[in-house]
This record gives sequence, structure tokens and C-alpha cells, in this order.
Amino acid sequence: MKGRMISPGKAEGEAIVSREPIGFYGGIDAKTGMVIEQGHELEGQTITGKILIFPCGKGSTVGSYVIYGLAKNGVGPAAIINKETETIVATGAILAGIPCVDGIDIEGINTGDKLVVDADSGTIEKVG
Repeated sequence: MKGRMISPGKAEGEAIVSREPIGFYGGIDAKTGMVIEQGHELEGQTITGKILIFPCGKGSTVGSYVIYGLAKNGVGPAAIINKETETIVATGAILAGIPCVDGIDIEGINTGDKLVVDADSGTIEKVG
């Protein structure tokens, strides 16, 4: 799959997929990497070390700092893949040094898929 680089870098890992937008401020605990938004399809799951896939972000600009905090606390995702990365997620991924790619048809990716993300070239590859 080919998309657009938002934040450079490379990562490999297991996908965790949300079909719903994610709001980082109030939605993800920056100290644990746990999804805490009540009623969200990923509620109670951790994003730590995973390839986090969701259509787009939502909510407050403070979300950028939550993404940064996740990385600084060692509980952030290994990479982020979006259908469309909006400014909040883009800023957070860049500040945090998390590889991020958008323009990807996320419908073909499922939780548990093993992925290699090369944000430098904008490519996502399923492995295994």
C-alpha cells in the first residue's frame, strides 16, 4: 500500500485498528497508552508498541501533546496510519517522532495484522 509520509521513520509491529476516529485528549491515557474513551470500540485496549490505525483524529488541539506524552512515557504507538491525517495528529506524530502515513485505504487492514511501515517512502506492507 502506498500513501503519503506525514512523519518520517520506520516501524514494524502488530496492527490495532479503529474504524472510528480517535480523540487523544480524554481518549487515550498518556501515562499507560490505554484507550479510555467510554464507548469507543478500542476502550480498554492498549496502543503501546502497536501500529495504530484509524480513519482520522478528532477533538482538542491538546491531543498533539497527548501523542507527544505517550512517546515520552514510553507507551506510544510504534507508528500511526490514517485514511486522512489532520493537523492535530500530524503535529503530535512529528513532535513525538512517531512514523505516520496517510492516504491509506485502512479497510483492508485488521487488528492483529503484522505490518512494516516505511513512512519515509509512504509504504505499508503486510507480512506473515
